[in-house]
Amino acid sequence: MNFAPLFRSVGLLLVCLVTYSHPEVFGGEGLRVGIAEVDITPPVGFPMAGYYHERLAEGVIDPLKAKAIVFRDGDTSAALVVCDLIGIATDLVKEIRKRASTETGIPVSNIVITATHSHTAPDYMKELYLKLGKENQAPMRAEFIEKLIAGPAEAIRKAHATAKPALLEAGAATQLIPVSFNRRFVMRDGSVKTWQSHDNPDVVRAAGPIDPRIELLAVRDETGVARGILSNFALHLDTVGGMRWSADYPYFIDQALKKSLGNEVVSIFGTGCCGDINHVNPNSKERNKADYIGTSIAESIERELGKLKPLAKTGLVAKSEVVQLPLQEATEDEVKWAIEILQKAYRKETVDFFDHVTAHKKIMLDQFRHREPYANAIDHITWGLSHSLKGIGETIPAEVNVITLGQDVAIVCLPGEVFVELGMAIKQGSPFKTTLVIELSNCVETIYIPNRPAYAGGSYEVTNSATKPGSGEMLVETALRLLREAASASN
Repeated sequence: MNFAPLFRSVGLLLVCLVTYSHPEVFGGEGLRVGIAEVDITPPVGFPMAGYYHERLAEGVIDPLKAKAIVFRDGDTSAALVVCDLIGIATDLVKEIRKRASTETGIPVSNIVITATHSHTAPDYMKELYLKLGKENQAPMRAEFIEKLIAGPAEAIRKAHATAKPALLEAGAATQLIPVSFNRRFVMRDGSVKTWQSHDNPDVVRAAGPIDPRIELLAVRDETGVARGILSNFALHLDTVGGMRWSADYPYFIDQALKKSLGNEVVSIFGTGCCGDINHVNPNSKERNKADYIGTSIAESIERELGKLKPLAKTGLVAKSEVVQLPLQEATEDEVKWAIEILQKAYRKETVDFFDHVTAHKKIMLDQFRHREPYANAIDHITWGLSHSLKGIGETIPAEVNVITLGQDVAIVCLPGEVFVELGMAIKQGSPFKTTLVIELSNCVETIYIPNRPAYAGGSYEVTNSATKPGSGEMLVETALRLLREAASASN
C-alpha cells in the first residue's frame, strides 16, 4: 500500500495548524533547512574496509552517499553530513571542513562529518595519507580520494544554498521487531566474551542493554511534503559482506521511505551508539539480512511519522568542545612484537585474532604517541595512518558537537564506536525531549570507546580501543554540559 497521500495530507493539516498557532515558523529570518546528497561510490578495484586484510571491490550492490542537512538561523549555521563510510579519519575531516567552510561560510567547528560504519565501504585511509603527503599512488585511487573530499563538501554546499523555511517535527519510534542485540556476554567464569550464542552453556547473560528507540526529526516544506527524515538508531552496520559496495541496511530505510513518502525525500541515518550492539540474535542460528533490518526500521519510522510533534520554537544553537582523551601505551617492545605479528599475518601464517587486532593498534598508537616512532607505520598498516595525529603525545583530541533546535531537539555527535550505555546516559540526562546521539563523528582513530566497567571485562571491543578507561565517561560529561548550556541559551 502506498502511504504517500496519507502522510502528505497529515503533513498539510499539521502545517496549517502550526502556522495558525505559530506564524513565526515560516516567517521573517527564522530557521532555514537545506538537505542534499552526493554520490561517493568508489570505483571497482578500490580497497574495501572492515577487516584486517586487503580486499578489492568487485562491483556495486547499491550506491554510497554523502547526505547533508544544513541549519541556518540568522548569523548561526551548522551542518551535519552523514557518509556511507566505515569511519571518518581526522585528516578527512580537516579537508572537508576547510573546503565546505570556504564555500558556505559555516564555521569549521559547526561542521560535523560522520560515518554510518558500513563494512562494505572503502578502506581509504592509506590512499588519503598518500594523497595529502603528495606521494606516488595509482591514479584511480588518487582520483577517488579527491571525490571523497569533494563529495561531502559539495553536499554541504548544496544543502546550504537550497536552505529554506521548513516545518520540523520530532519524536521517537520504538523498534518492536528484534533487530539489535547486545553482542557481549557475561560468562560463568566471570569473564566477558563477544559474539556468543545462548546455546553455549557457559553464557550467563548479555553484558549490557540495547536501545530500542529510533530518534526522529522530520523536515517538511511549506506545503507539508516531506523533504527529509533524520533518524538515529543504535545498531552496528556489518550485515552485507562480500566484495561489492553497499550502504548496508540504511539503504533499505531510504528506499522504503521513498516508497511511502515520495522519491524526493532524503533519508539521513545517523548511527547511534552501538559499539557493543550488532544484528546477530544469540537465540537463533539465522542472521537478519540488510533488507529485513532496514525495511523493519523504516516501518517503525512510518508508524510514528503521523504522531511526531511540530517544533513551535526552532532557534538554532551550535556548540563544540575538544576533549583530550588519554591514549593507551605503545612501548618499544610492544611495537617490535606488533611488527612480528603483522609480518606473520602478511605471510598468511596462523595468527591469533586478538593478537592481530592488538598489533595493528600498537602500530597506530606508536605513530600518535611518539614524535620519533619506533616503526614506520605505512610499512605495516593501511588503517589508522594520519598526518594530523602524528606525534600528538599522550592524548587524542576528540570533538563533541551539539546542535539544538528550540527547546525540544538536540543532535549530539561523538567520536569513535561508542558503547550503547554511554549514548543512553546522554539521552537520560539531556534536557531536550528528542536527543539524537550519533557516533563515529569527526574522528575514528579512538576506535572503540567502551564504558568504564567494560574495560574490566575485556574481550574484542576493549582489545580494539585506543583510549584508556574513563574516556567514554569524559565524552558523556562534556555532552551533557554542552546540552545544558544550549538549553539555557534557547530559553
